[in-house]
Amino acid sequence: MKKILFLLSIIVLTSCENVLKEEPKSLAVETYYNTPAEVQAAVNAIYTPLRDSNTSGMGVYIAVLEGHIDYGYGRGSYAILNNFQGLDNVNISRVSGAWSAFYLSIRNANLVIKNAPNGKAISKADITKSVAEAKFLRAFSYFHLVRNWAGVPVRTEANMTEITAKRNTVDEVYSLILADLQEAEANLPDQVSDIGRPTKWAAKTMLADVYLQLGKFAEARDKADEVIKANKFALVQVATTDDFQKIFGPDVVTTTEEIFSLKFSHQPGQGNLFPTLTNHPGTKLLGGGGGVFGLYNDNTNPTYMSWDNADLRKGLWYSWNIGIGTTSLLSKKYIDPNSLEFAGAANDVCWYRYADLLMIYAEAAARLATGPTAAAMEALNQVHRRAYGKPSATASTVDFKLADYATSDAFLNLVVKEYGYEFQYEGKRWLELKRTGKAADIILAAKGKTIAQKHYLWPIPVSEVSYNTAIDAVKDQNPGY
Repeated sequence: MKKILFLLSIIVLTSCENVLKEEPKSLAVETYYNTPAEVQAAVNAIYTPLRDSNTSGMGVYIAVLEGHIDYGYGRGSYAILNNFQGLDNVNISRVSGAWSAFYLSIRNANLVIKNAPNGKAISKADITKSVAEAKFLRAFSYFHLVRNWAGVPVRTEANMTEITAKRNTVDEVYSLILADLQEAEANLPDQVSDIGRPTKWAAKTMLADVYLQLGKFAEARDKADEVIKANKFALVQVATTDDFQKIFGPDVVTTTEEIFSLKFSHQPGQGNLFPTLTNHPGTKLLGGGGGVFGLYNDNTNPTYMSWDNADLRKGLWYSWNIGIGTTSLLSKKYIDPNSLEFAGAANDVCWYRYADLLMIYAEAAARLATGPTAAAMEALNQVHRRAYGKPSATASTVDFKLADYATSDAFLNLVVKEYGYEFQYEGKRWLELKRTGKAADIILAAKGKTIAQKHYLWPIPVSEVSYNTAIDAVKDQNPGY
């Protein structure tokens, strides 16, 4: 119910979002950002581009990321991603939509950051919380931008009205991300009444992830450990593969595992597009059109074949002939038989859950110690036990043994393998393969493909270079485009 209420508040304020998007100069700032309701309306507008159920939203963005990973394939217009030779025009258009969504979200965050502090009828506490939420979401968008496009224009409340903005360096982008998250960590609440809004624990978790990305392993370990020791979260226990619906199902409001998610529902225009890409109409596992099965797997895939059949996560794959042979597999991780429209699934997008945090800690602690520690192995084993239907906090016969992974590289290989199993179809695998430097070897082993250098980054969109004269369409473009 709280999930629906939060979404309804955004629906009610859609007209506000349209004003923010289409007529920013018509807003009388001195009269609009005065009350808590007005500021909250502006904060809600930050989420809208990220939750867009059309081609510019998270569904297609995740689909492109998941279209070229080791454990699956893209079909139709996503198939070319499996060549690993860069994006074609169709997929360039798709990621350009994601770029626009991220920057629209950033722009709306900047409006809050700039104007909320001047409110006349809102408390300082409410201002501080709203600005912290805006900075968390701004950092979220920049974190996705910098990992897919490298250096990008940094637009903040200080230069948001300027059309031109140079392409900043990767370090400059990360400086803003860290500053925003540190402020969010300090000023976001311990818990929220509207499920789906970030807490300080979400900010700490994203900080740990950013530190891991930057190779700041001590900071990543310590920040993850801080959240773990707070005892605010716990893995959802499962006994069967179907029990994963308690985490990813359309009826889930929140879980003990959820740290930060983008919320979706059956309300018109408030659905999640991504399940449409992983389901087939014949299965009846998705209503509202049944899916276009743009993403699939195959039982001859080496990653799938080497996966232990006793792992309940492997059971999320099931055999279904999608017209390319009897060996094809589909995923039932995101299903919603009651979806009322195309791109109308109510499954949330889980960006950070407790499993992420445990694995961030495991990797960072092991890298820092040049080998796995007992605590690092225990963190990984908690996720692993759950995958086999075992109590996550109790030693089990399925546990990995410290002595078998004594070196940092051996443990990292294990962690990277477990990343793939645990976070399938969550939009994380390709980014992890790049971050860990394992992409070339893993893709070669799984698909026999050599990744072209241009494939590691996406092109700066034509829409950006066309109006932003501070970016040279040739000199500032990513290599190969």
